[in-house]
Amino acid sequence: MKLLIAGSSGLVGTELCRELEADSANEVVRLIREKSSDTSGKTAIWQPNQDVLSPEVFSGVDAVIHLGGVNIADKRWTADVKQAIFNSRVQSTKLLANTMASLETPPSTFLCASAIGFYGNRSDERLDESSERGQGFLADVCDAWEHATQPAASAGIRVINMRLGMILDKREGALAKMLTPFKLGAGGKVGAGSQYWSWIALPDVIKAIQFCLQNKEIEGPVNFVAPDEVTNLEFTKTLGTVLSRPTALPVPAWGIKALLGEMGQELILSSARVTPQRLRDAGYQFQYAKLESALRGIL
Repeated sequence: MKLLIAGSSGLVGTELCRELEADSANEVVRLIREKSSDTSGKTAIWQPNQDVLSPEVFSGVDAVIHLGGVNIADKRWTADVKQAIFNSRVQSTKLLANTMASLETPPSTFLCASAIGFYGNRSDERLDESSERGQGFLADVCDAWEHATQPAASAGIRVINMRLGMILDKREGALAKMLTPFKLGAGGKVGAGSQYWSWIALPDVIKAIQFCLQNKEIEGPVNFVAPDEVTNLEFTKTLGTVLSRPTALPVPAWGIKALLGEMGQELILSSARVTPQRLRDAGYQFQYAKLESALRGIL
């Protein structure tokens, strides 16, 4: 396949490009924002914040994968940060979808990142792809993000909205930030600990993307989460077991709210018990279906 990938420098994009390029039958072209010295044709320039994207970059492309967006956990959510989070996802997706829809011969498939933030804070309600959207900033972002792919779907392109859970990797993301305090024996549950943390190991994110590319019947929203439903307390205990460290130092909810505000409430204290129904129905086999085996494999 010839694949065009936006967001290729992030955690998922870097690993995905490496995996795809390992197969000599694939041709990967990265959409980047800065000029490159590369003359192999493996990069293409776009400026999504200025609606600049040449239709020529889609020549011969079979599938487009969009993974870009401002990191939601880098800074406390001010009004400006929230606007940047929203714009970086929705504006870039609209540009890709509208450009593809205008082509005489568009790519057949468009995989676009989304997130389980779509479901909002739902306590212990079990959520699959048919569940309604929730409330909150992230739900608003994800809803607009997914809606931005509609021009591509209307043009007959197979669209998959990848609702990503918490991606586990030791280099970046939530797990990476937790490792130091937990290794020092300073880990513990956050708040009540009863909130569900829906997770997925990075290798399964990559495998599931490839699975969706190959299975033409899959379309629409797809939950990228492992089938092992765990609460924050269960996650904490399992991580402590894997690291052979105690987990007796809880972090109170008020501390998270005071330190991180709305971001802490939505990213850490909210509960989303999400199931990978469509992946399971399609026959996807998880490499890491259980949290403990995932943590041991990753660490």
